[in-house]
Amino acid sequence: MIMLLLAAALTGCIATDGDSIRCGGERIRLLAIDAPEMGACPPQRHCAPGDPIASRDNLRRLIARKDLRLERVGQDRYRRTLAVVHAGGVNLSCAQLRSGHAVYRRDWDDGLRIARMCR
Repeated sequence: MIMLLLAAALTGCIATDGDSIRCGGERIRLLAIDAPEMGACPPQRHCAPGDPIASRDNLRRLIARKDLRLERVGQDRYRRTLAVVHAGGVNLSCAQLRSGHAVYRRDWDDGLRIARMCR
């Protein structure tokens, strides 16, 4: 499948959990990471360990009062935009991984982009 890569700058975004943000009406999932679930882990799914509130709050701190640069790479099965997102020059997927607020998911990493960026 060919993914169209589009870049855009956004403001006024909010972290809804440790791996997702909402910018206006657009739901955006950070590429290649999985953060702890805000609710119960769905049956038959292996969910990321950790504190979901701390993960979300860390992402909120990372994006607070910053313009976001978004590189869209596709959509997931829930019709969320999959993207590499930077806030103030910081790659948000990498920041969440380094802080321990998310885990890396190679099977969700389009062309191993995040693996290369987070070295």
